[in-house]
Amino acid sequence: MKIVYLHQYFATPKSNGGTRSYEMAKRLVQQGHSVTMITTSAFLQGQYAFSKGWNRINIDGIDVHIYHLPYSNNDGFLKRIYKFIAFSLVSTRQALRHQGDVLFATSTPLTIAIPALIYKKVKKVPFVFEVRDLWPDVPIAMGIINNKLAIKLLKLFEKYTYRQADQIIALSTGMARGVKECDISNEKITVIPNSCDTALFDIDASHGENFKKTHLSFVGKRKLVVYAGTFGLVNRVDYLVELAEIAKQQDSPICFVAIGTGNCKQQVVDLAKERGVLDKNLHILEPIAKVELTNLLSAADLCLSLVGPVKAFWDNSANKVFDALAAQTPIAINHQGWQKEFIEQSGCGLVLDDDYVKSLKRLTHFLHDDKQYNDAVAACKSLSYERFSRDKLATQFAETLVKAKNG
Repeated sequence: MKIVYLHQYFATPKSNGGTRSYEMAKRLVQQGHSVTMITTSAFLQGQYAFSKGWNRINIDGIDVHIYHLPYSNNDGFLKRIYKFIAFSLVSTRQALRHQGDVLFATSTPLTIAIPALIYKKVKKVPFVFEVRDLWPDVPIAMGIINNKLAIKLLKLFEKYTYRQADQIIALSTGMARGVKECDISNEKITVIPNSCDTALFDIDASHGENFKKTHLSFVGKRKLVVYAGTFGLVNRVDYLVELAEIAKQQDSPICFVAIGTGNCKQQVVDLAKERGVLDKNLHILEPIAKVELTNLLSAADLCLSLVGPVKAFWDNSANKVFDALAAQTPIAINHQGWQKEFIEQSGCGLVLDDDYVKSLKRLTHFLHDDKQYNDAVAACKSLSYERFSRDKLATQFAETLVKAKNG
């Protein structure tokens, strides 16, 4: 099967972004399929030298066509919109140069549907659409999009895209519900959440211990709680500052580390300085590649996944949660939704709330209760190898593409 795969933000383990498309495409190639990836240089910068316009590289058997379009998490909304539209135009022309048996397009952004829809009409080829976030629901909930006409047009385009797609992959049950609300039948929707790369993250504990000694010596004998992700409007990393402040007041033996980039990072740094926790019990570091993240998560006693108190955010399928599971490092989140449900059901971590004193108390007890903590580690291993195994979910992913191809 020949697959034309559209993803604006394709990343490899050497990148500091999510690698779902790389891992799925690599496994499709291993199964004997041909994959043509059409993407940008956004998360491949620093790994390869790019010339202006289109570049072509073979990455682990994936034929990757890369449009040089630099990206920064610090880009403002208008700049992002420009890049979304620009890529939808150039990727349409590039995609039409390739004949596939099926086209796969993954959001965000929703504009990735433009080349997919045109490809389907011109080439008479089925297409599968992957919903990573419910657009435009999330930017509307954030207040980024508030023009009534723009909202109406985007909602119509979203509904049209879902109807035109031959199959839809949703990254969570909540996202699947959002798709169904657009009058899409269950038969057309498959839920395939983010997955666990156990071969990458399940490493000997000595790697984490050595990483802590060489890169995180400031932790000392304290418990290490890590947030590794984007500092964006959705992520609410200031939550970590609030926890750190209470912990400092109580002289708690916990050290917090936040690592990543984003347009809200400086605000978090400034708040941490103001509260007197920066470089005390909260250290804010630069992002690292996923291959290096394995050592950090191995060193951590707990990983955090944070989002704001908006229901539209709770349907996310955060990479950091599944990376932590694969590393067998317990997880804490600060929100409700489907991730809250499986964390509480499995015992792989805990769910915090906006009562910072209470949340810190629960966090501290969890980290120092050997039985509860060891049970959580075991639950992480079970989930990563059974329920969220990348290999198992990649098989389901391929079956969905075949289903679309065969009609």
